[in-house]
Amino acid sequence: MPFLGAKVVLYDFILPIQMKTRYDVIVIGGGHAGIEAAHAACKLGCETLLLAVNLDTIGAMPCNPAVGGPGKSHLVKEVDALGGVMAIAADATYLQMRTLNMSRGPAVQSLRAQSDKREYSAFMKQFMESLPKLTLRQGMVKKLLTDEQRVTGVELAFGEQIEARSVVLSAGTFLEGTIWIGQETMPAGRAGEFPATGLSAMLKALGFQMGRLKTGTPPRLDGRTINFNELPVVPGDEKLQFFSNLKNRPVLEQVPCHQTRTTERTHEIIRQNLHLSPMYSGLIHGIGPRYCPSIEDKIVRFSDKDSHNLFLEPEGRSTYEIYLQGCSTSLPIAVQQEIVNSMPGLENAVMVRPAYAVEYDFLPAIQFDHSLMAKELNGFFAAGQMLGTSGYEEAAAQGIMAGINAALYALDRPFFTLPRSSSYLATLIDDLVSKEIAEPYRMMTSRSEYRLLLRQDNADSRLTPAGREIGLVDDERWAIFNEKYEAIATERKRLNSIRINPCEEWHNELALYGEELKQAASLTELLRRPKLPYSLIEKMRPANAASPFLWALELETEIKYAGYIERQKSQISQLEKLDGVRLPTEISYQSLSNLSKEAREKLERIKPATLGQASRIAGVSPADISVLLVSLEIIRRNSVNSRHFSSEDGQKMIIDSQCRAG
Repeated sequence: MPFLGAKVVLYDFILPIQMKTRYDVIVIGGGHAGIEAAHAACKLGCETLLLAVNLDTIGAMPCNPAVGGPGKSHLVKEVDALGGVMAIAADATYLQMRTLNMSRGPAVQSLRAQSDKREYSAFMKQFMESLPKLTLRQGMVKKLLTDEQRVTGVELAFGEQIEARSVVLSAGTFLEGTIWIGQETMPAGRAGEFPATGLSAMLKALGFQMGRLKTGTPPRLDGRTINFNELPVVPGDEKLQFFSNLKNRPVLEQVPCHQTRTTERTHEIIRQNLHLSPMYSGLIHGIGPRYCPSIEDKIVRFSDKDSHNLFLEPEGRSTYEIYLQGCSTSLPIAVQQEIVNSMPGLENAVMVRPAYAVEYDFLPAIQFDHSLMAKELNGFFAAGQMLGTSGYEEAAAQGIMAGINAALYALDRPFFTLPRSSSYLATLIDDLVSKEIAEPYRMMTSRSEYRLLLRQDNADSRLTPAGREIGLVDDERWAIFNEKYEAIATERKRLNSIRINPCEEWHNELALYGEELKQAASLTELLRRPKLPYSLIEKMRPANAASPFLWALELETEIKYAGYIERQKSQISQLEKLDGVRLPTEISYQSLSNLSKEAREKLERIKPATLGQASRIAGVSPADISVLLVSLEIIRRNSVNSRHFSSEDGQKMIIDSQCRAG
């Protein structure tokens, strides 16, 4: 990738007089959230500074060297649809591409890339260095600079102050980070890297509430000591799919993964050594992710299972390190080695990096609004793991939204937010700012009530026009988008216009799918049949163009599930009425005695922006929403000049209230 005159400064103390001391946007952290935030901000025209503790670890993959998977691939494709970076890097550096859940419905199918972690990080570093309006600097932030209720910049560890109109904090697991291996502990944001110290205390002094979370990573093994001949192979897809819609993506030789499993001996070793786990001995107080448990948790919580599948995943083409997926642990190193050697194919395997747990401070996201700006500190945005999530994809999704809005704030433009029904990205943010997260949040397809509409294959149709409107989607992306949907429209017309008559020619083909043709039917009508795939329709009457493999699933799904899709759109239309009712910021929920006590406490603490957001807060019942509707109508009547409500709003609230009562 060509360099475009990027500005890179390696140390705080080199040439301080010549260094620029004012930017539009400052992004703190060079992980997946920081990358997307900085990229979005500078692409929207802001002079942007990205500060990282170590510039050599920009885009690092400290845990699983992979991108995508159930729910997560949707986020990656949505970030790409808005004009982000992650999908491009994943497509450029994959070791293997594999589509998961192929035997299930299109709503839960997901693409996953096993990544070369060194190449991924190097790609991201070079990509970021090529952005003309972005400056990269190595430095640790000591505190935020503020003026009343507004952020004005940052102060670095050696006292240098840098001004900015907005700041995005994406510190990952580095805020007062501590890693644990058995009973041993040391300060670190991740193994081998310094934590960010002092920033948590400063945030508390500014009035922010802080919490403590925990995550972990498995051991890395020497691939030369593994007997792969005994292990099942997990291959990549024969027909390649990619995350990004951009063209000319590389077709690389795929590297296989392998599968192993725990044994009764594994379980026995873990049970005998549970007292040495810092989680089970009470040394770690942070809460770990429920849906990505440690191997200790698996054995304890699923004691009825005599075995758990684990995966051996290569970390790169230029290294022999193997990631033991599913074996996250914080047990002592000697115990880890025993656990590894108790599994098939790993009898002689040698660890090259031990597993560890990391405990870190986080900012509960209810202190932020849907733009990801802090409610009590203007110009201060946050994104990523330190907002209570877990995973590269979740971090990237928050990062692009925080970066967009930090730039819009700096440019005095209105914020960019998305309705929950638009995307997994918006679902993620709505969950974070509406629900009190007690454990690291991971995206899953079950998180969205609209998952038939929010598939990975149609992310661009849902979000690319919005990305174009705000200025992130460039001419190349826009041309590709229009070309794709013109082709789909043309194919729709073709499928509607061509009819197939009953004949012997296709009798046997249809019978293979348990179908028969008794009367003439259009290709669309045939495709609507649940068992008939698009590939058969294409075989019956080939299109003039080459087989549209990249968008065939999207068209097929839209036709096959048309009735369900329309029903879900109707449900969204009804639910969005509540999201259209704004809640006054000055409302006192404690004074609304007809609300339940729990609802009063939750609403007062979270201060939802809309009635829809209020309805999604845990502890707020439908009865509480009805009380709010009546209260809002009273407020409207008593405030003729209210800037929040119109007579139409009042009518809508009354109708909604009556509908709920009915």
